[in-house]
Amino acid sequence: MVVKLQRPILVGGLGLSFSLWILQSWHDSIVQLGEYSVLSLLLIGGGLLLLKQNRAKDNSQVLDSLPVDRETVESAIAKAEVVINHLAGEAENHVETLHATSLLREKIPQLYQELDRQEIHLAVTGGKSVGKSTLIEVLKSNWQPEIQRQVYLQETAPLFAQAGETSDATALTKAKATDFILFLTNGDLTDTEFQTIQQLKAENHRLMLVFNKQDQYLVDERASVLLSLKQRIQANVVATAASPVPVKVRKYNDDGSVQEWMEQPAPDIQQLTQDLGEILTQQGQQLVWATTMRKALLLKAEAKNYLNGIRRDRANPVIEQYQWIAAAAAFANPVPALDILATAAINAQMIVDLGNVYQQKFSLEQAKTVAGEMGSLMLKLGLVELSSKAIGTVLKSHAVTFVAGGAVQGVSAAYLTRLAGLSLIEYFQQQEVAANTATGFNVEKLGQTLQKVFQQNQQVTFLQGFVNQGVKRLLPEVSEGELVGAQKAVG
Repeated sequence: MVVKLQRPILVGGLGLSFSLWILQSWHDSIVQLGEYSVLSLLLIGGGLLLLKQNRAKDNSQVLDSLPVDRETVESAIAKAEVVINHLAGEAENHVETLHATSLLREKIPQLYQELDRQEIHLAVTGGKSVGKSTLIEVLKSNWQPEIQRQVYLQETAPLFAQAGETSDATALTKAKATDFILFLTNGDLTDTEFQTIQQLKAENHRLMLVFNKQDQYLVDERASVLLSLKQRIQANVVATAASPVPVKVRKYNDDGSVQEWMEQPAPDIQQLTQDLGEILTQQGQQLVWATTMRKALLLKAEAKNYLNGIRRDRANPVIEQYQWIAAAAAFANPVPALDILATAAINAQMIVDLGNVYQQKFSLEQAKTVAGEMGSLMLKLGLVELSSKAIGTVLKSHAVTFVAGGAVQGVSAAYLTRLAGLSLIEYFQQQEVAANTATGFNVEKLGQTLQKVFQQNQQVTFLQGFVNQGVKRLLPEVSEGELVGAQKAVG
């Protein structure tokens, strides 16, 4: 793709990418709550009473977390269909993408059918030896939910069986595809279990934490564990004993003899079936809609990934064109201090052209405003000097290129213009596909995107290769041997 310039263009694309050097890395932190020590019997008794009084409130909190209605889900499906239609319109020359588009389109009517699905699917998941299979067998034998829908129980493979095992992702994917998750544990949560539950909650999956095998604890210990679980995850928690430990029974006969045998107590799942029954009765339809909503969002994301790939293929040549125009202009007219405000024209033109690729329509005046604001910010932060030093470090050991006064500024202009263009691509890819007109730029969000792009393009090997390419364009008389020698000296 060739960019046709409508007017003279100055050195461009510099200001927008300078923020790459000022953004700090963000690291998510997960607040880990400390373990509770064993409470006194008095506190345990009070805690159990409080749990009993608040059980109805806890259940209502689980139910209230389902704000999904049919209209909202239908809207999400429609948005997914819009993205697929855009994909079909732009994938004319991509045979493989056209086939994928056809498969994606077939899922739209399936999602509408999902809205009226009468079955409810429950996943039973958790670590190894927590009683998943046993609980499913007991529920199938002893539980008849009083709802009109058929309930299916699906066991996943054990989680956390081995450190770093990829099967965890497969098991969680299976669990996430269901309407409700029963997450089993046989004691207080490990750090890995806690983080997994928090992840599921963050992704709006409906779950209940089941403290199974409670009979293996003393009465005060099981109360303490249950209270700790309630405090840690702030969600519905129930205690069960799907397969209680056999107890010894002793009988004294009239003749003085004694008989002893082991007896299997009945499963203790009353609280689980009561709470689960209430949820399925009151929110069964919303659970189905919530699952359909997640599927619609995943379908939209998959279609958008294909669409972004096509658009990136069209956008990359635009960036290539602008980066070398910027390099040539800066090399031919080097100045001691680049005037970012004076280079807003090329920034604006690149915003317009890349916006056209991503159907984010900018007028030239809008693009100039965005370019001017970003350029002013970068100039104020003094990042022009930083960019020149980064390229200068790679160039300075090469006498021929270093003495050419415009070499540093020329290659820097190309490098920074490329980063600016890649950042714009990343930014546009985050916008809604259906938007046909540009709205105000989110500077903070763009800054985060710039940081990400910078981290992907700051490697020494990349800089060396880019400088090599730039010098070949700016100083074609420089030999290949001189370039290789310079790069080895820097490396």
